Amino acid sequence: MEILLATFSALFSVVNPFGAMPVFLTLTHDDSPARRKQQAFRACLYMIMILTVFFLAGQAVLDFFGLRIHDLRIAGGIMIMRAGLDLLNPKEDSKKISKDVVAEGVEKEDISFTPLAMPLLSGPGSIAVVISLFTKSLTYFDMVLTVLGIILLGAVSYTILLFSPRLMIFMGKAGLAALTKIMGFIVLSLGVSFIVTALLALFK
Repeated sequence: MEILLATFSALFSVVNPFGAMPVFLTLTHDDSPARRKQQAFRACLYMIMILTVFFLAGQAVLDFFGLRIHDLRIAGGIMIMRAGLDLLNPKEDSKKISKDVVAEGVEKEDISFTPLAMPLLSGPGSIAVVISLFTKSLTYFDMVLTVLGIILLGAVSYTILLFSPRLMIFMGKAGLAALTKIMGFIVLSLGVSFIVTALLALFK
């Protein structure tokens, strides 16, 4: 159970479904509630599949390129720290996806896989996290719990996207900005933890 909760908490702040709400509403503003529900469900399902595949196959990819898990944790930590700083100090050009991608998504009929699932929900940061979660000491039961943690994340993200119109009204811009900064601090701390853990393992 601890592994399940650890997986969920480690990924939730990086995936940040609350931060995905404005883009999701922009891309689905002309859609019916049923269509919006379908797009949210597919996006979260794709996210679960992407993160699960990278969790299970990530070590093989690292072995193929001759990389160590600590190398990935340091690189991923730097990337996550940058994402956290962007959340703490938001700028016009520091979003998960560019305005051109959003404009292209508005014209697409199905936006569930791209840009919603990738890169909005399962971007480089979350992929780096799931790969680093895999270690050779994990038992099959631990791996199942990790996958269940990813599924739980998908279910929570789906619920947040599904109720995003009401949440945006309830929270308002000020509430969303405050929540974004809290998420940014957590993401920044997670990135620091990744780097410190990897450095301690390398010099131990």
